[in-house]
Formats: sequence, structure tokens, C-alpha cells
Amino acid sequence: MEPSYNPDPTVRGRGRHRAVSRPVLADVARTATEQVTTLAGRTAVAAAAGSGVLLSLVAAPAQAAPAPGAVSTSLAGKSVQGALNAADLNALAAQAEESVAAAPVVTVANDAELKVERAAVSVVSAAENDEYQAQLAAEAEAEAAAEAEAAAAGAAEAALDIPASASGSAVVSIGMRYLGVPYLWGGSTPAGMDCSGFTSYVYAQVGVNLPRTSSEQRYAGPEVSWSEAQPGDLIWSPGHIAIYAGDGMQIEAPVPGQTVRYTQIWQSSPTFIRVL
Repeated sequence: MEPSYNPDPTVRGRGRHRAVSRPVLADVARTATEQVTTLAGRTAVAAAAGSGVLLSLVAAPAQAAPAPGAVSTSLAGKSVQGALNAADLNALAAQAEESVAAAPVVTVANDAELKVERAAVSVVSAAENDEYQAQLAAEAEAEAAAEAEAAAAGAAEAALDIPASASGSAVVSIGMRYLGVPYLWGGSTPAGMDCSGFTSYVYAQVGVNLPRTSSEQRYAGPEVSWSEAQPGDLIWSPGHIAIYAGDGMQIEAPVPGQTVRYTQIWQSSPTFIRVL
């Protein structure tokens, strides 16, 4: 059955018309980006620093922030409803702060100058160094004091210990002054003596210069027998030398850890040497 046709032009049929719509998504996105500070209640600041970009989000005053929920604006005469996610903005701000903290930038002006101060270096010789000379003088004074003390102590002890048979020997008398001086390997002064240093120091005071080592002093004079030995003769044994004091006694600087002493002859087969 065909539909009826109404030829009456006075009767106007009612039709439907849809307005042409244009896509506004891009405009909305652009406008939302431009107005993000108004819609979100925050201010975005971008500053170039070196080779990167520093983004800092500064929160607006609390009373200026809009209430959460739907936000309305006008775009081309049309109402646009949107909702902003504050959590996303906070996350963006946190990421920016982490980036800045991880890669700090120090800016130096192009015309900055580095100044280095130079100080003059002076060299003073040992002879002109008053402090060093004072130290040397103090050391010499201490050594002289030790020598005098040892000599005084030795003289006091010698008055008691020198045997009658050696009373006329200048070498024995001088040697007894240094009883108690500590043994010092290589030493030849009252500050410290070894065996040959002791004998050479004592003989030097009677005008006789002995060789420095015991092996050389072995040949400083002719050899004599024990029965012929006199106070003041040298007593030599391999690696050691002493001064004969008579009556089977000797004066010697024995070994490290001990001092110059007046003691019995302990060598098994000593050699006596007549120097004077």
C-alpha cells in the first residue's frame, strides 16, 4: 500500500535539522593549556638554565585556589566543562624538583676573574738562622754539662777505687774519671763511648793519639807479657780493648746497655800493649 500524498501546499511537513558541529577538542586542549594557571590555581614558570629547562610550580595563595570539582569556562561562545586532576599537577611539580636537585647548575658570569695571591719565599742559611743556632748552642751546653758531671762523678769514685799500684799512672787516673759513662757504639766523648772510643779519648789527654778502632790499636805499641804489664798499658782481645789498672784489674767500656767500669780482667788470653 502506497502512502497517501497530500498535495495541499498549505500543509507543511515537519522535518528534523541537525546543526553542523565542528570539532573543538584541539581548541579546548590549547585553551586549557593556556589557562592552566586559572583553572588549577597555580602559576607555571619556565626558566632556561644552561642546557636544560628549570620548571618550577609555585602554589597560589590558598584563598585563590578554586574549589575542586567541575570548572567552567567559555570557548567561542560555547560552555566547556572540564575537571582537572590536582594529583597530576603535584606529580609534575615533584618530578621537576627532583630533576633540579639531581642536576644542580652553577652559573658563573662570563667576565668572572680568578685571583691568586702570591707570597714571596725567603731562604735563610743555617748560620743566619737564630733559632737553629740557639738549638745547637743548647745541645753543646747539655753535652758539656754531661761531660762535667761524668768527670766529677768519676773523680769522686776514682779516689776510692784506684789501687795503690796504679796511683802513679796518669792514664789510669784519667780513665777512672769516666766511670759510669754509658756505652755508645761509635762514641768517643763523655756523652757516650765504645771500647776503643774510651781508650783513645783517655790517651789523647796525655798527648797520645791512638788509632780509632781496637784492631788498629792492637799495633799501637810493642807487646808485653802479663807479668811485665804496667798500669796504663792497653789490654787487647779480638774485638775489644781496655786499659790495664794493675793487680789484675782493668777499666773498660764493655757492651751496649752498660757503662764504663772498673773490673777484673775477664779475657782468657789478653794481649798487653805498651804505648808509653
